[in-house]
Amino acid sequence: LHLVALNSPFSGDMRADFQCFQQAQQAGLSATYRAFLSSHLQDLATVVRKTDRYHLPIVNLKGETLFNNWEFIFNGNGGQFNVHVPIYSFDGRNVMTDPSWPQKVIWHGSTANGIRLVSNYCEAWHTADMGAMGQASPLKTGKLLDQKVFSCNNKFIVLCIEISFISDPQG
Repeated sequence: LHLVALNSPFSGDMRADFQCFQQAQQAGLSATYRAFLSSHLQDLATVVRKTDRYHLPIVNLKGETLFNNWEFIFNGNGGQFNVHVPIYSFDGRNVMTDPSWPQKVIWHGSTANGIRLVSNYCEAWHTADMGAMGQASPLKTGKLLDQKVFSCNNKFIVLCIEISFISDPQG
């Protein structure tokens, strides 16, 4: 399952699932993508189908492994990943080095176990208000789910996860 960043940073007021869907289509990717965020409808840990959580690696746009599987992200260690494996945007830029993302922080709105934090998810990602708060993770920590709180007016990296893995029928 591919983990890919949106092509630009976003504040807390975002239509993230729609952006993930649209940018994946524009990049010519046939799979369905959802935002790597907890929402008012769903905890981040359950965004990927149960059948795909254990046996599929989580990879970047170029197929390099970030996590052994989806469940590994939520084992309580904050989604520790190899910082030497880049995270790319849909248009192929490395979010860790590209200046388009001046703040190397990702929004997630979740606990370290991928459960939604209703007080810290920018009002279900509908506000960029300075007084509202969102849970996010500085990538320099080497974790996707580090527990830091930021004002929703910050523009951070938003990740998208592939949720419909279609295996090759020819096998």
